[in-house]
Amino acid sequence: MALNLTQKKDVVAEVAEIAAKAHSLIAAEYAGTTVSQMTAMRKKARETGVFLKVVKNTLAARAVDGTEFEVAKNDLVGPLLYAFSLEEPGAAGRLIKDAAKGNDKLQPKLVVVGGQQYPASHVDVLASLPTLEQALGMLARVLAEPASMFARAVKAVADQQGGGDAAPAVEAEPVAEPA
Repeated sequence: MALNLTQKKDVVAEVAEIAAKAHSLIAAEYAGTTVSQMTAMRKKARETGVFLKVVKNTLAARAVDGTEFEVAKNDLVGPLLYAFSLEEPGAAGRLIKDAAKGNDKLQPKLVVVGGQQYPASHVDVLASLPTLEQALGMLARVLAEPASMFARAVKAVADQQGGGDAAPAVEAEPVAEPA
């Protein structure tokens, strides 16, 4: 179904708004993907913070104008599915990689991250990035390490000086009983 001018402007505005705040983009050829496969992919996209949309390439090229995804404008050819990661850079990569396992018709075409365009093979690299929770866990471990090292150093010094006791034993003086 052909879109009228107002509908085209709405699509461009919607995709431009998403592109302005997205972390990464994967464009994939999807011809031959079944409706049930596309529905499952859209459901997973909503759950993982990925904006997934099939858009005419001319409209997509206009939408990414002025964003870091503009570098891909000349390579937006053929029937493409656009996956923008909104919450974390690797989300779109994991979505497309997982969906392509059960669908040989879904073929990544390009990856854009940080204003740089990469070949389709970089979907695996993008998919291997840690999730937000994993990254926070790694950060917590890194931040906890200096305190742990300090505690081990204090214990080592205490062991050298007093045979393991951090505080020397103090003998109590006898208290005189009241007369």
